Amino acid sequence: QVQLVESGGGLVQAGGSLRLSCTASGLMFDARPMGWFRTPPGKEREAVSCITPTDETTYYKNSVKGRFTISRDNAKNTLYLQMNSLKPEDTATYYCVVVGSLQSDHCLVSWTQNWGQGTQVTVSS
Repeated sequence: QVQLVESGGGLVQAGGSLRLSCTASGLMFDARPMGWFRTPPGKEREAVSCITPTDETTYYKNSVKGRFTISRDNAKNTLYLQMNSLKPEDTATYYCVVVGSLQSDHCLVSWTQNWGQGTQVTVSS
């Protein structure tokens, strides 16, 4: 059974930073593309950033480019999202997901629909 456990969310002022982590189990982590999606209040879920198993391809939502950095440690089965220069519009519940299709211009969730429980990020102005 795939389990994805996110941590690192919280309340931060605009301009601040947070680092999200996702620890995975029940899957061959080093063989799967992974990603971060988010659900802003009152909006649909959206892809934020995704990464291939060996880091050769990454995807970033346009609005986070230059501020967010995705990374992974396959030895620790852990995915990270470093978020800098946070803005109020980054406020959302952030989810770790197993990715099914990834190119530099798109990221789609795997048909297996493996999601973590989510971690809340709130950015105050």
